[in-house]
Amino acid sequence: MTTDYQIAAGLDVHKRFIVATILWTNGSKFQEKFDRTVQGLLALKNWILQNKCQVVACESTSDYWIQIYDSLIDHLPVIVGNAHDIKVLSHKKTDKIDSEIIALLALKGMIEPSRVFSRHHRDFRKLVRLRHFLVKKRTDIKNRIHGILDTELFHLSETLTDIFGVSGRLIMIGILQGDPADKIIKQIPWKVLNKKEPEIRNLLEQSLSQNALIQLGHCLRVMMKLDEEIGLLTKYVIHYAHTNYPRKVEILKSVPGVGDITAVTLIAEIDNFKDFSSSDKLASWLGIVPKVYQSADHQVKRSITKRGSKLGRWILTQAAHAAAKKKKSVLRDFYEAKKPVIGTGKAIIALARKMITIIWHLIVNDETYVDVYAQPKKQVKYHNVRIPVAYTLEEALKLLSDTIKEMKKPDPDPI
Repeated sequence: MTTDYQIAAGLDVHKRFIVATILWTNGSKFQEKFDRTVQGLLALKNWILQNKCQVVACESTSDYWIQIYDSLIDHLPVIVGNAHDIKVLSHKKTDKIDSEIIALLALKGMIEPSRVFSRHHRDFRKLVRLRHFLVKKRTDIKNRIHGILDTELFHLSETLTDIFGVSGRLIMIGILQGDPADKIIKQIPWKVLNKKEPEIRNLLEQSLSQNALIQLGHCLRVMMKLDEEIGLLTKYVIHYAHTNYPRKVEILKSVPGVGDITAVTLIAEIDNFKDFSSSDKLASWLGIVPKVYQSADHQVKRSITKRGSKLGRWILTQAAHAAAKKKKSVLRDFYEAKKPVIGTGKAIIALARKMITIIWHLIVNDETYVDVYAQPKKQVKYHNVRIPVAYTLEEALKLLSDTIKEMKKPDPDPI
C-alpha cells in the first residue's frame, strides 16, 4: 500500500476483451485493447513486459483475472483489488477511464491487494463451490415438485415429514409407473405404515393430470441425477480435505454445529487462517461484522457488511443454526441469552460471529474445542468401613446392634 511505482499498468477485464493502460509518473500513457483469448493474453503479457511495467493491477471480476494473474505473477507484482473499493475511489465511466484510474491507483500504491490462493487451492475451492451450486439447483427442483403436487391438491407434504425420503420417493415413482395403491403401500417401510397408512391410502385415491405426471417425471429424474453427482463431489472434496488438511478438519469438527461439509467449505473459502492477525479481521473479511457510521462522538452500528465470501458466510450461519439446537452447549446458552434481547435472526448472526472467533483461536493455537458441559464431573468419594479380621461377620453385626441400642438410651440427668 505504501510502495510508489514509476510505471504501472491498469487492466479493465471483461468476458471477451481487456482494456489496458500503461501510465508513467510524468503523465504519459499508452492504451490498448486485447481479446480475452490465449493469443490475446500472450500479446498483453509481451506488451506489459516490453514497456517495463513495475506493477499490474486489475479488479477481482468473476474468475476472469485468474489467467492474467498466473501469466504475470512470476515476472512482476500483480495486484488484484476489490471491485467495490476501486469503484468508490475511481468514479469510473468508460472502459478506458476504468483502466487508467486503476493504473493511477496502482502507481500511487492505493489499491489494497486481495488474498490470492494457490492454484491447487483455487481448484479445490471451485469443486466445493460447484457442489454448492448443484445443491442449490437440486433445491430448486424439489421446490418445483412441491409446487406441482400442491397445484394438483396432492398434499403429500402434509402426510410425510420429508417427501424426498424413502417413502415419499416410492410413492411418487409408483404413481408415475401407474402402480395400484396396494402395490405402492407394500413397498413402504412398516414403520411409516404403522403411523400413516390410512392417510397414505386416502392420498393414493387421488389422481394427477397427465401434464403434472410429465413434469413430475422430468423433475424426479433430474433430481436423482443431481443426487448422484452431488454424492460423488461430496466424497471427493471430503477425501481431499481429510488428506491435505487433516488437523484443520479435526479442529473444526470439534466445534458444535460443524460437520464435514461445513469444515470443508470453511477450509476452501478461508484457506490459511493465520493470514489474519486477529479473529476480528477474519470476521470482517467474511462480512459478518456490522457497518459502523461514526461522526465525532456519535456512532451507529447497522446491518452486517456482507463482504467477502458469500458461501463462507452462509455455511457459517447454517452451522450457527445447528449449534443453537445442540443441547447442553455453551454456544446454545449464548444464543438463548441473546435471543430475547436482539431477536432470533440477529442472535444467529451473533452466534456465527462468536463461532468464527472461536474457530480462529483454535486453529491458530492448534487446539480442539472442549465444551464446559463435556468436562468430566467430580467423582463422589465413598468411605469404606473396614471390619477387623479378628471379628466374624456375626460378631460385627452384634457389636453394631449393641452400639445402636446404647445410642438410643436417654442421656442421664445432670447432677
